[in-house]
Amino acid sequence: MAGEILDPPLKRARRLARDPSEILQERFERLPERDKNLFRTGSLVLAFNSSFCGLIANNYLRSALNITQSRVASTLPMVFLPFVSTLVAYEFWISQPLMQGDLNCATCASVRGGLIGAVVGCAYPALTAIPLCASIAARHATTPLPSRENTFWYWMRVCKPAYKKLRFAAILQAALGTYLGTKNYDIYIKMLQLPATDITPPHAAVSPQESYLNYAYGQVE
Repeated sequence: MAGEILDPPLKRARRLARDPSEILQERFERLPERDKNLFRTGSLVLAFNSSFCGLIANNYLRSALNITQSRVASTLPMVFLPFVSTLVAYEFWISQPLMQGDLNCATCASVRGGLIGAVVGCAYPALTAIPLCASIAARHATTPLPSRENTFWYWMRVCKPAYKKLRFAAILQAALGTYLGTKNYDIYIKMLQLPATDITPPHAAVSPQESYLNYAYGQVE
């Protein structure tokens, strides 16, 4: 009987409790357009650079393996896969956690951005180009491929000159990812600094996440 009496108020309190992502989305819309555009489109720059790294790795390996066939078949995956992978990784590890209030460490945001830029934005497309170009070289017999025992050293010798030229791109991607992660975290702090709008109904329950946002806002002040 007591459970039947107490249960409806508890359910009502849960319904009225605001989700932290809703609070942050509301504050995000009140930011200056420059900050909103950077938060929304910054990762696109990193993704475009990832596609460019994929094209560089693809062209170097095609030249090393004397491949002149299937240019479109090898180019499209090296543009599409790094682009999508970088966008998904950045959204999953930085943008989404920030908009949900789950990423509250400036260093973590910077390190995540740098790793996404260097690993997903450069190392991944460089490594993806190897099996793609190897399959085309084997299909068209453009160059003699090694036996299974010598495969590792053969690809080390083939890829070393190409990957040396990608070192600058890797550093650039890491620096860009670190910069974007830092700037997105700064925008998150700006959202916390904005005054809350008084749209919560009287006597509404306040979720622990909303209490944390209010506490974080006080710490920033």
